[in-house]
Amino acid sequence: MSEKKTHFSETKTAALLYRTDPLIMKWHYEIDYKHSYAQDSPFFVGLTKGELLGSACSHCETVFATPRAHCMSCGKKTRWMALPASGKIHTFTTCYFGGETFLKETPFTLILVEFEGVDTLFLSRLIAAADEMIEIGMPVQAQFLKNSRFLATDVYFVPV
Repeated sequence: MSEKKTHFSETKTAALLYRTDPLIMKWHYEIDYKHSYAQDSPFFVGLTKGELLGSACSHCETVFATPRAHCMSCGKKTRWMALPASGKIHTFTTCYFGGETFLKETPFTLILVEFEGVDTLFLSRLIAAADEMIEIGMPVQAQFLKNSRFLATDVYFVPV
């Protein structure tokens, strides 16, 4: 008898739990995070000077808009090079939600910029453009924050 009573009691308790609204807990979480840009440091220093730097392979001459220490095609070491300040939109998307940094800016537009003579694309934000005027192939110009934060968002693009 006691086994059936326990089983009934457990089943009844489980049924009540399944009808309970989800528990939502909120805790403050904060962390200091140290990150080294290491070999990519020249890219971020360039942004403080209003320069957009990429890299080129010394062996196969592949040019990367997003700098890298070694070539993605042949594996050889790359060298730093200045990228053009202007390019054109290869593709774009409008973001209606973003991480904490961008929540106040939503919606915002991300673009992949195509530069003359560069083999890869550069991801950045497009500022000061109405959604209806944005199109693939549209010319854009790099702009730099006056007070650099040493972040990739220190550079953005505007329509030309």
